[in-house]
Amino acid sequence: MSNSSSITHFLLLAFADTWELQLLHFWLFLGIYLAALLGNGLIITAVACDHRLHTPMYFFLLNLSLLDLGSISTTLPKSMANSLWDTKAICYAGCAAQVFLFVFLMSAELYLLTIMAYDRYVAVCKPLHYGTLLGSRACVHMAAAAWASGFLTALLHAANTFSLPLCQGNTVDQFFCEIPQILKLSCSDAYLREVGLLVLGVFVDFGCFVFIVLSYVQIFRAVLRIPSEQGQQKAFSTCLPHLAVVALFVCTAVFAYLKPPSMSSPSLDLVVAVLYSVVPPAVNPLIYSMRNKELKDALGKLA
Repeated sequence: MSNSSSITHFLLLAFADTWELQLLHFWLFLGIYLAALLGNGLIITAVACDHRLHTPMYFFLLNLSLLDLGSISTTLPKSMANSLWDTKAICYAGCAAQVFLFVFLMSAELYLLTIMAYDRYVAVCKPLHYGTLLGSRACVHMAAAAWASGFLTALLHAANTFSLPLCQGNTVDQFFCEIPQILKLSCSDAYLREVGLLVLGVFVDFGCFVFIVLSYVQIFRAVLRIPSEQGQQKAFSTCLPHLAVVALFVCTAVFAYLKPPSMSSPSLDLVVAVLYSVVPPAVNPLIYSMRNKELKDALGKLA
């Protein structure tokens, strides 16, 4: 029997048992990672360099791209390195850093997506008040609040999780260090404290998701009043993918953190983790630039 003080490293979940499949996993994740780096990097560069994009919407989009870059860089490189070097190990400090950074960046991203939904709601439904409600100072304060809230959330969860005594081995059934998987290693009822914090956090996240959905409902109602059918189609084709990615992100994350142990299996946990940790950062650049002429023009100037 071991405890947390004697654990020097954790063993992450391997994607495959054979070297050939591990190499396939490496190249697949490398492709996704490079696409995420390229997409988010281009958005950050375009918004920073083009003065026409210095507006609240693009300011928030720049912050979203920074968070996406950080979150996917927290999980994929270590997993790729393990597959390439045929190992599963991650040091104790590295695992703690992964938990902190991942919760920090993902929490801040949800808060920022909530702010972005509010930004779109004001722009569409209350355009005359847009300059008053979303001035430059207000935007900076809201973005800072999202980052700070994510930081405090991560600090609370990481400190609470890694203060638990761990005596069920050091094998984490996930390709990165995830709180639910680490809680399985605890041998103390104190883990219920962290479960309670997770439940509370999920209620907060669900509240953000409800706010996002209600904001888009109001946007859709306003869009339906647009006389131009082409304008309606453009608005729906822009908003619906945003909402779909947010729903995928929130629903899979909530499922991963609150699912009962009886529903847990390595393959299911792996698929769910990929859906909420890898897919959103990789597809967000495409979703947010697909129907955006201003962003496309700015990216064209960079080429």
